[in-house]
Amino acid sequence: MDIKLKVSEATETLKTIAREYAPATLASSLGAEDMVLTDLICKHAPAIEIFTLDTGRLPEETYRLIQLIRGRYGRTLTAYFPRAEAVQQYLRQHGPNAIYESMELRKACCHMRKVEPLQRALEGKKAWVTGMRRQQSLSRKDLPLAEWDEDHQLHKFNPLADWTRDEVWEYIRSFDVPYNALHDKGYASIGCAPCTRALAVGEDERAGRWWWEEETAKECGLHPKRTAGVTQQ
Repeated sequence: MDIKLKVSEATETLKTIAREYAPATLASSLGAEDMVLTDLICKHAPAIEIFTLDTGRLPEETYRLIQLIRGRYGRTLTAYFPRAEAVQQYLRQHGPNAIYESMELRKACCHMRKVEPLQRALEGKKAWVTGMRRQQSLSRKDLPLAEWDEDHQLHKFNPLADWTRDEVWEYIRSFDVPYNALHDKGYASIGCAPCTRALAVGEDERAGRWWWEEETAKECGLHPKRTAGVTQQ
């Protein structure tokens, strides 16, 4: 499909979300896909909120990009933080880098720093938008463009589901969209600093996340696989 057509379709999807599913919000990890959506939202659907989960362990490059967005688009991303008491308890019991000791402790950290804050971010919303794509990993190969999120009881949209990585970067370069400097260092997916690394040649786009764990487990819990059905666009 021609990239211009994909841009047009994504734009119309965002306009529809802003018009028919308000209040709606984009969950941004500050990765390349989310910057494409940020650019489209700011230009065509500014009523859609944009938020990020500040886990307290984000790379410095991510914080710099947040400032760039403020300067470029005149928008301040809404930030949601983990509850201080939960972080303090985890650190007291397990230490700062217990994520490497077991999948259970890693997921507990993800839940504390990302999943619980996401629940607060989505409160009162009718829809949320993500930058997920089918090409990113095998676990996302059947990703729909729109679905019902049973866990959060709202509509979930993935406007870039059928975009390729090359198309994402074609858009970024064509429209001079600011992006995370970690991408220039070989990072395909952007997350917390201790949990993200650059890719080796031939690895899929999610391989740099939680690389010490099994391939099938590389999700943090923000995007449960269970859905109650697909919504119509």
